Amino acid sequence: MPENTSTLTRRQLGRYLREAREAAKLTLSQAAKVMEWGTSTLQRIEVGETAKIRIHDLDKLISLYEVDDHWAVTLRAMAQQAAVKSWYHEFGSVIPEDFRLYVDMEYNARIVTSFQPDLVPGLLQTRPYARVLTSAAYPDDDEDKLGGRLELKARRQRAITRDVNPVQFNVILGETVLRRVIGGPRVMANQLECLATASTRPNVSLRVLPFSAGMPTGRQTGPFVILEAKLDSRGDPVEPPTVYGEGFSTDMYTEKSDIVESYASAFRTLQRAALDEMSSRQLVRDAVREYL
Repeated sequence: MPENTSTLTRRQLGRYLREAREAAKLTLSQAAKVMEWGTSTLQRIEVGETAKIRIHDLDKLISLYEVDDHWAVTLRAMAQQAAVKSWYHEFGSVIPEDFRLYVDMEYNARIVTSFQPDLVPGLLQTRPYARVLTSAAYPDDDEDKLGGRLELKARRQRAITRDVNPVQFNVILGETVLRRVIGGPRVMANQLECLATASTRPNVSLRVLPFSAGMPTGRQTGPFVILEAKLDSRGDPVEPPTVYGEGFSTDMYTEKSDIVESYASAFRTLQRAALDEMSSRQLVRDAVREYL
């Protein structure tokens, strides 16, 4: 993983430093001049693009912005954490460049809300199901590289299975997910049984949008994910909600509040039209029997 890749912790630290600068009523250029930096250097820190900020420099910013002692301790701790490579660093060769931020945000989220009209989401895919899709997506991979991609997906799934602070995962699946045959009947039966089991977890809400519901939004939204960050010591989200949309050639991220709300509204519309959790689980289990 390149050292200049922005991680969630760097983004958070940069955001807090920008807020502290603005509270001190300093412009970017004024603060950079005091630090004897170019404006672009401070800007990269504030957007989380600097791999590491020296504690000496951080202390100068803390002093310049007159940050209180309690908050200064938090900022120093974040700077130290940001310098540590993330758990997925070892998978750097198999993570597409524009997907690395998503992996970090997903693993550190408080709530992940997702609509998947066609395929089982990665957080709930079995290895055989994932292997079929990954092999098709990356036909030139050798066995080692394919294995790395599958292991990354398995590690991502710990976000919802870990014992401490698991992610709350709210997902709506299109009925197509149950009917589209990936890898054959045996793979599908196993995948759907795992879906039904996962839906019994207290932190997983799984609902199915049946064919009979039509198109509740009136137009296609495509698959999307809304990521809501954990809360800081003040009870505020450490990052604003982010919408992620996976495309064939490029991915979309946005924090713009109006766009985030439009996707949240679409999810609520889909939720009203979807089966409830119990009926969804029963439909999934009925589909399992159809594949046996």
